[in-house]
Amino acid sequence: MSYVLGIDLGTSSLKGLLMNQQGEIVETATASYELYHPKPGYSEQNPEDWYTACVEVFEQLNDQVEDFNDRLEGISFSGQMHSLVLLDENLEVLRPAILWNDVRTTAECDFIMSTFKDELYDITKNRALEGFTLPKILWVQKHEPEIWSQVAHILLPKDYLRLKLTGQFHMDYSDAAGTLLFDINQKKWSTSILDQFNIPINTLPEAVEATAFVGVLKADSVANVIFTQEVKVFAGGADNACAALGAGVMDTATGMSSIGTSGVFLSYEEDGQSDYEGKLHLFNHVIPNAYYSMGVTLAAGHSLSWFKDNFASDLSFDALLDGIESIPVGSNGLLFTPYISGERTPHIDSAIRGSFIGMDASHHLTHFTRAVIEGITFSLKDSQKLMDEAAQRHFKKIISVGGGAQNKTWLQIQADIFNAPVVALSSEQGPGLGAAMIAALGLKWFDSVVACVETFVQYKEAVNPIAENVAQYEKIYPLYRKVYAQTKVLSAELAQI
Repeated sequence: MSYVLGIDLGTSSLKGLLMNQQGEIVETATASYELYHPKPGYSEQNPEDWYTACVEVFEQLNDQVEDFNDRLEGISFSGQMHSLVLLDENLEVLRPAILWNDVRTTAECDFIMSTFKDELYDITKNRALEGFTLPKILWVQKHEPEIWSQVAHILLPKDYLRLKLTGQFHMDYSDAAGTLLFDINQKKWSTSILDQFNIPINTLPEAVEATAFVGVLKADSVANVIFTQEVKVFAGGADNACAALGAGVMDTATGMSSIGTSGVFLSYEEDGQSDYEGKLHLFNHVIPNAYYSMGVTLAAGHSLSWFKDNFASDLSFDALLDGIESIPVGSNGLLFTPYISGERTPHIDSAIRGSFIGMDASHHLTHFTRAVIEGITFSLKDSQKLMDEAAQRHFKKIISVGGGAQNKTWLQIQADIFNAPVVALSSEQGPGLGAAMIAALGLKWFDSVVACVETFVQYKEAVNPIAENVAQYEKIYPLYRKVYAQTKVLSAELAQI
């Protein structure tokens, strides 16, 4: 029996997910690496650390799975989006990678939007934000011209890792779409953007489909693991796109609610024509000829962990959430806005700050906990509402992944607030599962994406909305939406003191 390996290059660690042709997990392995913050707002990593971690994962799997080196047939990747990797003509790393969560580029974003806003949106369907790759390139051009003068290759993290394993340069459409250098409808690098910002097109790799065959594993790329057969390598994709594939989001009536440190509400798009006016992201998918839209809550799970660490540090998360089912819908008039790190969707406001509204002496810890859960879910509802309004989305099912899928009451809250059945995965493996599925599709194990999903993805029983709760949340949600406008000026004024 053959195996595929999905490699997920995350912000804190690299994970390998080994799977067989029946969609069963054979083994997993993980290796971590450092995240560096040399200055406030800076976030960097050493690309060589990713490769070292990858080799470690290969060695772990080789030790744990007796026939790993005989049965591995294909590899693909999921990777953190947007992060900038710069190489010279000798393929040496020129500086630490500037990561997706680095916020040093506000001035560059302002410059891009003031000089090229309409054209940028027409081509990329996105606006310039600090997370994207283009502002990072402009920052290097301005602040490190000696580095920029040596740049021969611009890559994203998973593409650097794949280069180390195969010796080949590629970037898939889903990751290319997150650079702000890519024409998402034409599926090619935009010469208009490159010319506007003095970026030579020969510094960018060939753009390909996520399932494209892009090389074979070099014999010396994992020195301590000797493979007895040729191992094919496929391009892979951006982490959110891979997570959507791994969750089985396959049609426009299905959404995905993902609650990690940040939160994502994601929808499948059949074409790249939806006009969200830059309020949502629109990217090429890892599914051929498809797209996806997504909104981002900057502090989703982070809001809950912040609350726990500061007000209930002696409790486990399970203990903290115990009892929230007994608190009425709306937490007895208590609202929480999860803007503790600013916000992305729908407000794009780095200065806004979170708040509890409606506190009185009757509220205790469990009320506050439920209010935090409801506030996080309301923030994801904001993205759902944008999709409803701009693209006439009417979701018949929401797939919940991450922290919100681990608690039955939170699943019910999602069903009630989204007003749609919510399902969790039977075995949640994150973007690495999508990467493994890309390898399986590249190897032609399946004749369609649908057949691959049916084999690799299984769900738990759906949690259905409760009509009474839905009606109550439909009264509360408009009040939640008013809080931003009422606190925007106040947050800005407090920041000036």
